[in-house]
Amino acid sequence: MHLWAFLGIRGKRERMFGMDSVIPTREEAYELLNEYVKDKNLIRHALAVEAVMLHFAELFGEDTEKWRVVGLVHDLDYELYPDEHCKKVREILMERNWPEDYIRAIESHGWQICSDVEPVEKMEKVLYTIDELTGLITATVLVRPSKSIMDLKVKSVKKKWKQKSFAAGANREIIQNGAKMLGMDLEYIIEETIKGMQKVADSIGLKGNL
Repeated sequence: MHLWAFLGIRGKRERMFGMDSVIPTREEAYELLNEYVKDKNLIRHALAVEAVMLHFAELFGEDTEKWRVVGLVHDLDYELYPDEHCKKVREILMERNWPEDYIRAIESHGWQICSDVEPVEKMEKVLYTIDELTGLITATVLVRPSKSIMDLKVKSVKKKWKQKSFAAGANREIIQNGAKMLGMDLEYIIEETIKGMQKVADSIGLKGNL
């Protein structure tokens, strides 16, 4: 399905746990993101994670709309409620009747950092893995002469990976643990994450000079 197929369609409703849950559209998720997040770098990070989640959903034959929406709002509570990150989001989304699996997936990306919700489903594991990785890739791009992700290679990311002082906030252990959860080669995950981010290079400020 075309990646913009659901734009303009209002949230569908489904029966879940005896109550109506709203299946959010990408448009609605983006509106909600902009309601809670004003920092441009956080918005760009959200767009990067969305693009990578969409890319992996396409690779795995999963629900692309669902995966991208979860990626887009994964840090919804971070700017306003940093001390309640991955916890406040449940309250926010429950008030809007979002489905439980969406909420749980978002909570799980902070597992053992700010959440005790362990990633179990494939969508959760991918989000957990690529969230930190997009940060490392972004930092790698910004120190390149081209300032562009379009010519970035896996070997460049791996080189920066080994420099522990570089982008120290990007937790390598989480990325490695996520790769193990998924049973996937780390270099493959890095390569596909780069591809996902390349699709939105302009939107995330990584088109650079190319």
